[in-house]
Amino acid sequence: MKVLLFNGSPRRNGNTAVAAAALAEAIRTEKPDCELQIINVTDFKLSPCVNCDACRSNGGNCVTPDDSAKLMQLMAEADAAVFATPVYWWGVTAQLKMLIDKFYSKEEEFRKKTKRIGVFSVGGAELSDPEYRIIAEQFNCICEFLNWKMVFSVSAQAGAAGELSGNHEKIAELKKAAAKLFA
Repeated sequence: MKVLLFNGSPRRNGNTAVAAAALAEAIRTEKPDCELQIINVTDFKLSPCVNCDACRSNGGNCVTPDDSAKLMQLMAEADAAVFATPVYWWGVTAQLKMLIDKFYSKEEEFRKKTKRIGVFSVGGAELSDPEYRIIAEQFNCICEFLNWKMVFSVSAQAGAAGELSGNHEKIAELKKAAAKLFA
């Protein structure tokens, strides 16, 4: 089984990185033989989709010269993916959004294989704030459209960098959620 863990945060040692590390540990513990790849989205050159529709006539390849083709191929081959993001203005980071928008280029291919999806979002607002629900709903819509299965969405409140590492209850919740990728 191939699992991708997308870290959408531009902050290398922030709360999203703490969550990604906890998720990776849980995935490796739950399924030691699975192929796990952690992808820091900000390490890749991505550009926004410009709706030129060239991908619709060339086999699903974005014609913009960036790293999206490589990431789309990894996603096509994956059985499961986790998207981890800090909340930026009630949504995912721009870096992660550019990646998600490129799913358009592989829509037909992506619809042919059911994938298991997990989402983690962290923000400074209280967990009752709609920002977390908005992110979860966006991924629910994506999963529904692509015939994928969203197996978990976990949110955390943490403002200062690294604050999440002290929240043992939330880390435990994340680790438990990771097991749902294999259920």
